[in-house]
Order: sequence, then structure tokens, then C-alpha cells
Amino acid sequence: MSKSFGNQLPQDDINIKNLNDLQILLVDDDADTLILMTAVLEDYSVQVRTATSASEALEVIRHFELDFLIIDIAMPEEDGYSLICKVRALEDTQKRKIPAIALTALDTEEARQFAFQCGFQNYLTKPFDSGDLVTQITKFLVESTW
Repeated sequence: MSKSFGNQLPQDDINIKNLNDLQILLVDDDADTLILMTAVLEDYSVQVRTATSASEALEVIRHFELDFLIIDIAMPEEDGYSLICKVRALEDTQKRKIPAIALTALDTEEARQFAFQCGFQNYLTKPFDSGDLVTQITKFLVESTW
């Protein structure tokens, strides 16, 4: 992961979306990962909420307006696949449609396909470059018809 938190996005053909005040929920059982991802996203003026478990994440999703989810797959008790399935089954149509990136150290085609089947829009493997994370969020927001 990049140690630089500067607003340096990789040079792409995409129009960089202004991320100011975007509401993102980060879900990961690893505190260091949450701290690092929060620092990266806050550097782009993103409003970040965090959760360390699927049950905690569902409570945050139910009580707050969110624009995006970033969910670790491998968590104890309940994994990210199960969490995104629960999100996609929520009664609230807006909350059910919150876009999500799966975050995992497992880089297999089967895991990737399963993530998409469960309801994730993208898949990012650990360790990841902070610029890649921001670029994936931006690309989705710019290109989304979700």
C-alpha cells in the first residue's frame, strides 16, 4: 500500500469526480487497515464511517445515509459475502442499492466471481495501492448506471 496520502490519482482517461462529502462505510476487522483507509479517503474530503463486523456495519447502514461501501471479505463470525447479501436484501430500496467494493487478500477467479454474484460492483485485492482505491470509487461514480 502506498504510504503517500497526497491527492495524487493515477493518470487515467477518466474525469475525476469530486469526492467531497461522499459518505463511505469501511468494514474491516483489522484496525490498522481501517485507520489507513480512513486517512487515505479523508485526504480526498470523504466522510468516513467504520465498522469492525458485519453486524456493526448493518446497524450503520440502517441508521445513516451512505454513498458507498468498502467491505473486507474475510471477517470472523460473518464474512463480507454474507454482509453484502444482507444489504442487497434490505427493504429500503436506496440502502439496498449502495454500491460496494469487496476488499480481500484472496485473489482467485472463483472468489472474484462469487463477490460479483453476491452483489459487489468491484473487487480489490490486498495489499492495494491507495490511488487504485480512490480510482475505483471515482470510476464507479462517473460511469455508474447502478
